[in-house]
This record gives sequence, C-alpha cells and structure tokens, in this order.
Amino acid sequence: MTIRIGMIGAGTVGGGVYEIIMNRLCNNPSSPKITKICVRDIHKPRDFTIDNSHTELVTDVNSILNDTTIDLVIEVAGGTSSTIKGAVFDALRGGKSVVTANKALIAEYLEEIVALVDEVNGNNNSSKGVVKFGYEASVCGGIPIIHTLQSSYKGDIINEVSGICNGTTNFMLGKMMDEGAEYDTVLKEAQDLGYAEADPTADVEGHDVRAKIAILAKLAFGVTVPITQIPCKGITEISVVDFAYAKSMGCTIKLVGTAVRQSQFGEHDGALSVYVSPKLVPLDHLLAGATGCGNAVAVDSANLGTASFTGPGAGRYATANSVVADVMRVANGTCPLTPFPLSSSSSSAGSSNSIDIDNDFESAFYIRISFQDGLGIIRSVGDLAESQGVSIHSILQQPITDRMAADTVVTTEACKYSQVKALCELIEKEDFALSAPVFMPMISDY
Repeated sequence: MTIRIGMIGAGTVGGGVYEIIMNRLCNNPSSPKITKICVRDIHKPRDFTIDNSHTELVTDVNSILNDTTIDLVIEVAGGTSSTIKGAVFDALRGGKSVVTANKALIAEYLEEIVALVDEVNGNNNSSKGVVKFGYEASVCGGIPIIHTLQSSYKGDIINEVSGICNGTTNFMLGKMMDEGAEYDTVLKEAQDLGYAEADPTADVEGHDVRAKIAILAKLAFGVTVPITQIPCKGITEISVVDFAYAKSMGCTIKLVGTAVRQSQFGEHDGALSVYVSPKLVPLDHLLAGATGCGNAVAVDSANLGTASFTGPGAGRYATANSVVADVMRVANGTCPLTPFPLSSSSSSAGSSNSIDIDNDFESAFYIRISFQDGLGIIRSVGDLAESQGVSIHSILQQPITDRMAADTVVTTEACKYSQVKALCELIEKEDFALSAPVFMPMISDY
C-alpha cells in the first residue's frame, strides 16, 4: 500500500524531502507520495519544482489533518507555536503518524508527545499500533544518531552522551581557532554565508544544543530533563585569547552538549547531569575532529566503550535524508512503536529504576581572569579558590604587554560547577579584576 503524505512547510528541508520522495523514489509504485503541502503563501517562488498533478498546495493545515486519505504528516515548518504544536498533536490524535525535524517542539513537549503516542496506540488493540512518531532529523541533521540510540544499545548501558550538535557555532569556533579571528568577525561571516540567522541567539547562546541534548538524554537514559533546568552557556564570551591558551595546552574549544551519569569510582551509577557549555577539548579527542559545520556525537557505554558518530549537522539534503529515512521506516513497519524505548523516572517518583537529576556537574575547569597588573594577584586567587574548596591544577600566563589589561588562566582539579561559579563571582569583585572571569569545563584525564 502506498503511504500518502501531507507535508507542513516547504522551505529548505521541505524542498529536499519533496525532491527525494517524489523524484528519486518515484520508480517504485508503492513508494510514499506527497499529496498535499501546507504553506503560508501558495504563490511564493520556491527553489524546487512541485508536480501539480500529484501534489496540491494548501494554506489551511486542516486540509491535511481532516483528509482521511493521508496516512502520515511530515512537519518541517519548525517552531513551537500553537499552530505547529496543534498540527502535530491533532495529526497523532487523528491516527496519522508524524515525522518531524522540530527539536524545539520535541524538547519542550517531550512528555506530552510520549503520552499522546502511548494513548493513541493504547486505545487500539493492534500490537503494531496506530501511529508512529519519527524525529531522526531533529538532532544532528544527517547523522543517524536517533535510530542508533533507539536500536543499537538495547543490551548495553550508556554512561555518557556528548556532542557537537550545532554547525553554526562549530563553524565560528573553527574560524577563531584556525584564523585567529574575533567573535564579531566570524559571526558576520557566518551570517553572510547563511549559516547564522539575523538573530543568532538560538545558536550562539546554546539554546539549539540544549534542546538536542535534552532529546539525547531521554533516549540514552530514559529521563526527561526539562530544558529550563539545563545549565546553558553559549560562545559569546569566547575570544582569541582563549584559543591562544587552548593551543598552548594542546586543545581547542567546542560548544558541547553533555548528558552523563556521575561517577565517583568509575561505576557510572550516580545522578544524571545534563548541560551545554563551551569546553576545552584535547586536539586528539574525537570531538576535536568535527570541522566546519560538521557535527559529532560520542557515546560512552559499558559494552562498546566510546563510539563516535560524525557527519553533516545541517543542510538541505542531509536533514531531508533523515526525514525520508523515518518515512520509510514508518512505511515498512520498522519505526519503533514508542519513540523513546528506554523508560526511567526521576527519583522523586520513588521508582526502583529512578535516576536523580543533578545538573551541578563535576569537571576540571578552565578560568581566564582579565586583570590590571599588581602584586599578590595569584595569591588572592589562590585564597579565594581555597575558600570555595577548589583545588588549582595549573596557572598559565602569556607575557604581559599591557599592565593595565592582561590575562591569566587557572585550571582546576575536578570540582562542582557551583564551586567554580562562586569562585568567579568572588574574583570579579576584586579590585584587580577588569571583568567577570570566563570559565568552562575541560575534557581532561585529571
């Protein structure tokens, strides 16, 4: 039976989806067909050709939702507006499977989506279920990380998932590392190339990665972590000075989303920490190899150790490929009945398989202090560190060329995020401090 599809959105990704399904898969009579596309403006010029003999453009989403001949809805319009949320939820309630690339919607309404899919399928006695929910394209574009976590770790225990999940910021940080360009310069270049939006907040402040790591945390650990509870720091404070120090330490800087079980003695059975932050990454670490707009995800588990997944994190056909992969899984019956197979709960539920959420994560940290030169600065920093229970691992300083505006870097032994944050707040109040210190976790062996 041919799957009939209604698609919401006809932008960059939607155009790629249409071309793949209607042009590349058209030789098979039983292949899915897109019969309707909902857009805001029917007359708007588009960069792909729509076959009007097979596909109808509409402006009312209910034309798709109320069409009993449509089996599946593809949502590639994006956003979390009531219209988009309503379309996705109403499609599921109406017995239509949904495939989406909308990470913001999934992260914000994750529990509601899971509950609705379970409700619709639970009210039907078929063991195969009525609706499927596919979201491969929501995280890391063309990298099949969602399907991998759904199907390839069933006999394993995941300790940590970390990833470079935003191509825009990876491009920008790469330029700062390789060319010594300042933040404002690389942001403008990213905007000129179409990698960054006119308002780049979602990318540069880490909000995009926050939504994606919330999804990966649910997949890997079965725990829903509200995005409002995820510590999130972007790249706006990073400067070429930080890259100079990073290079001297054999590292680069990447914006990384992390979900990790805390471990005191290597047992990885502690609380779950989920956070987004720039990180100092050793140049020989697999995450350091993601260049340009590329993405990379590292999964550490009991059976496999560390496995890495790299590829294009965005782009018309890379993202569209993941959408179409989900469509084909729905068509051939291999899409999981539940979108998040692993189930756990927070400790407040009192479940035997509950996992605490503790986002006051532990790490070694890099701290850059901008100061006006004077006597006793390092001693003062050491005293303040001791007052917060922070052990200093090393002190680094480039030759001072301007005593009125210099920088020094302190790296710490493993400590809590809250300890380093409190330390930096104290340092900022010192007379020698020119600004708030810049701090970030480090991937280290100590």
